[in-house]
Amino acid sequence: MIHSSNYHEQVLEEIKKMPEEHLPSLLQIIRLFRKSVTLKSAEESFEQGWKEAVSGDTLPLSKLWEDIDAE
Repeated sequence: MIHSSNYHEQVLEEIKKMPEEHLPSLLQIIRLFRKSVTLKSAEESFEQGWKEAVSGDTLPLSKLWEDIDAE
């Protein structure tokens, strides 16, 4: 098993191998990845849901249940 500090070292080594001209793109990829895997706070999630509900950006309940095998 690799410890997280080892992952950190491996990531840094890979970054060092990158040509300088590719670093802006790599930085953008890393930031997008972090945002995609980081959970929003309960407050942010509620605010987003509220905005969607108020604007009518909703789905019918029947649509939400599609492809769910309920017994």
